[in-house]
Amino acid sequence: MNTNVQKDIVETYKKLNDTLSKFSESELNLIPYQGSWTAGQVVQHIILACSGFPELFAGNTEKTTRKPDEKIKDIDGLFLNFNIKMDAPVFLQPEKKEYSKNALNMKLLKIESELLDSASKYDLTLTCLDFQVPGFDKFTMYEWIDFALVHTQRHTHQLNNIFQYITKL
Repeated sequence: MNTNVQKDIVETYKKLNDTLSKFSESELNLIPYQGSWTAGQVVQHIILACSGFPELFAGNTEKTTRKPDEKIKDIDGLFLNFNIKMDAPVFLQPEKKEYSKNALNMKLLKIESELLDSASKYDLTLTCLDFQVPGFDKFTMYEWIDFALVHTQRHTHQLNNIFQYITKL
């Protein structure tokens, strides 16, 4: 399981980095349309949502009494449905400011590295007890990594849309 998870992490972050690399520094901070985040804010949101996994995994866990990937279908079904508009919880909303592409890239590299390290180091079938996504029960480590990846894939899709929109202007 861990080898496939690591492959998925690398692929997801490669697609994100490829998408982010298309933006110039100024395009990164353009508001594409009213009510939208800038590309920089979207990437900062990904960073906020995908940070802290090593601490979560090192926290309180228990042996899982269900299939360790039982919630994957629900997580994927929700986050990969691009027709649904979601509002981020306040603690995951990015600051309105000018973002630096290099600073964002460095944070993304750190997150990818932490996820890869966690996937190789931990028993991904354990359930994490210290945090849960609103509307869901507690996730296994495997489900947490899936959440991080599909959440990142959702916003990579959004970044591609933002890029298309701002380069048409």
